[in-house]
Order: sequence, then structure tokens, then C-alpha cells
Amino acid sequence: MQRIFADFAFGPGPRTGCWWDETVPAPDWPVLEGERAVDVGIVGGGFTGLSAALHLAEGGASVAVLEAESPGWGASGRNGGFCCEGGAKTDDASLTRRFGAEAAASYWQAERDAVALVADLLDRHGITADTHSRGETQLAHRPKDMERLRRRADQIARGGGPDPLLIEAADLPAHGMKGPFHGALTNPVGFGLNPRKYLFGLARAAEAAGARLFQKSAATALRREGSGWVAETARGRLRCASLVIATNGYSSEDLPGWMAGRYLPSQSNVLVTRPLTEAELAAQGWTSDQACYDTRNLLHYFRLMPDRRFLFGMRGGLISSPGAEARARAATRRDFERMFPAWAAVPSPHTWSGMVCLARDRLPFAGAVPEHPGLFAGFAYHGNGVAMGSYAGRALARRILTGSDAQTPVPMRAPPRRFPLGRARRLLMAPLYATLALRDL
Repeated sequence: MQRIFADFAFGPGPRTGCWWDETVPAPDWPVLEGERAVDVGIVGGGFTGLSAALHLAEGGASVAVLEAESPGWGASGRNGGFCCEGGAKTDDASLTRRFGAEAAASYWQAERDAVALVADLLDRHGITADTHSRGETQLAHRPKDMERLRRRADQIARGGGPDPLLIEAADLPAHGMKGPFHGALTNPVGFGLNPRKYLFGLARAAEAAGARLFQKSAATALRREGSGWVAETARGRLRCASLVIATNGYSSEDLPGWMAGRYLPSQSNVLVTRPLTEAELAAQGWTSDQACYDTRNLLHYFRLMPDRRFLFGMRGGLISSPGAEARARAATRRDFERMFPAWAAVPSPHTWSGMVCLARDRLPFAGAVPEHPGLFAGFAYHGNGVAMGSYAGRALARRILTGSDAQTPVPMRAPPRRFPLGRARRLLMAPLYATLALRDL
């Protein structure tokens, strides 16, 4: 594999200490051995891959998923558990200029539909995933940011979604959100969940529908053969008419070569405290069950979970090594204590990191790979893959089953442009982060 971060980023070190691992055991999928033929092969066993597998199997296709590591190992099993809008990091004006008003509107509707899809999957398949929060709340970290939140509230209202809720700074304590904030906006679309429980629920549903799931079966080579594709693994070979790449921030430059330069992994760190007592919650003045994030460009995201543990996350480091990982975890803890000082003595025994995936055009992609018949890909959810990864998986399944991508919003079908600098493109992150940090002052 040709990856743009050091090997440490893709090894066990960053995910050591992940709280989700203690909440539900991983299923024991077999390893692919020998040769197998299916209608559709999927590389990647996260939200995108398993959603695609489920919807393909329900549509009558034979499906096999190749997971490189153990179930839940990648970003889908170690993220912050925010099922919300935000799969794109562009704005409506930019989207409208590029694709037109109708296409832009269809994309924003897809963001809402993605959240609804997860809710439907949880309900339809009886998946218990510790859900909570009525929408998602963004908190202003500067007084001037409230003006932006007011404009955002107007945009949400005009977009045809449910009415948002603006909370002025003086009213935050009454909503259980006391802290260094200057007001808030709640978008009623979204909720928090345990991502590992959701992922494994998807896996059970996909298997029940007939999909075959394999672990420790990394694709080492992909090639076009006849009218289909062959995925090679260390111990087996998968033949398929169609092939889906669903590796997101854990992608490789050469699997397939078309991926090179079209995605940019970015590290994100998370900590989880021990359960907080009622006295500790009262001392900080934070009792809300809302899934929250702030208005910083280099944002913090946090939520009080049903078991009263507090989850807090932020962007991670730019270098991958044991030392850099330790520094990033320490920085996460410092920001946590600064924002919630009453909990400075509360331990956070669980801390880990993982990769989110960015695109140059700041849009997710779910569609056919140009000039590669039968090859499809879904990636670049910008840190919001619970909902959008699930949606992309279904979109790819529909495309393969029907031969039409008419149900996928036009902006998601546009192949991502390549970042400059090739495999050295992560060097772009340092000046970008510095610029964003200055804008956050």
C-alpha cells in the first residue's frame, strides 16, 4: 500500500484506549481464503462498505466485503459518534455557482436524508446504539460568531427543514450548557450514538441479507480482468462484476491508482472521561444531552453520553509518530480542561485518534470511477461519516443495482479533483491549520 502518512498512523497505536472497544465485542468474521466469485466486491468494512453491502444484498446481489483489519478497526469504529449534517465543507453560494440552485438544494436535502437513513436503519434492524440528542447544537466561541449563527438559522429555515433554535448567551445555563460560549444554534437534524454498536448492527443486518464479510483480508492488488474485477488478498482472490472502494481516510494511493491525490486524511483526537457525578455536572453547569460543537474552524466537538461519560474531540496533529500522538492527546486534554474547568480533576482514561477524510472540492463523492467500468467509490465525508458514509453506501448500491445514478445528488457524482503536491500533499495542512487558528482568535 502507498499511504501518505507514516505507518504508525495505520497501526494499533492511535486507537489504543478507544472507549468504544469496551462497549461491545467485535464479531468474528472469517478470513478470505481461496477464490470466491460474487456480483459485487467491497473494499472496506466501515459505514460506507457495510451500508452498500446491506442495500446490495437486499436488492438481490451477491456481495463480499474485504476488511483489512478487524471489524470496527477504522474510522467507523473510533469516531465521535455524531450522526449529523456536515458531509460537505462548502457553502450554499459556492455549491450553487458550480452546480446550479436545483442541484445545490438536492445536496442539502441529501444531508438531511442521510441522518434520516441512519435513524431508519437503527429502527428497521432493531439496532440499539445508545442514541441521544435532539439535533445538534453549535456554540459560539466569540460574540461575533452569534451573527453567523443567526444567518445560519435563517438559511436552515429557508431550506425547508425543521425550525432551528437560537439560544442567547444569557439563556445557555438554563439549557444546561454553561461554559465559555456566547450563544448557540440548535439544528433539529441529527443525534449522537455509539458508532461501534451501529456499525456492528449494520454488519448483522448485511449478513442476515446474505452478504459475506471477511476480516484480516486487505486488498493488496486490484485489476480489471475480462468484464469484471479481481481483488487480491494475502490468502485469497475475490472475483466480481463490480467493485466498490470504501476506504475513506484509510485509502491507498494505488488501490486503485485513480485514488492518488484525490483524498486527504486528517487526524482527529477524542477523549472520554469516567462517568460524571450529579455534583460534578452541577459544578460545571453542563447537564445537556445535546451533541455539540463550537464555531472554531479547528473545532471542538463534545457531548454528555447516556452513561454520563463526557466525550470531547478536536483536530489532531500533523505528524504521525508515538511522540506526536502523545502530544496530540495532551493537547486534547488541555483544551478540555480550559473549556470545562470544573472537570480539571476528572480523569479521562480513554483517549485515541483516527483519520477523517477531506476532498479538495470539500464535497463527498459517491459514484462511478471515470474510465474504469464497474469500479465505484465513496469517500470524503469531512468528519461526518456516520450519516454521509451510510448514505453514500446506499447511493452506490442503488447505482450498481439500477445502472442509474439519478437518485444521487449531482454534486456527489462529480469526481474529486486532485490535491497539489501528490503524496506530499499533507504538507498543505501546516499552513492551512496556522491560517485557521489565526481566524479562530
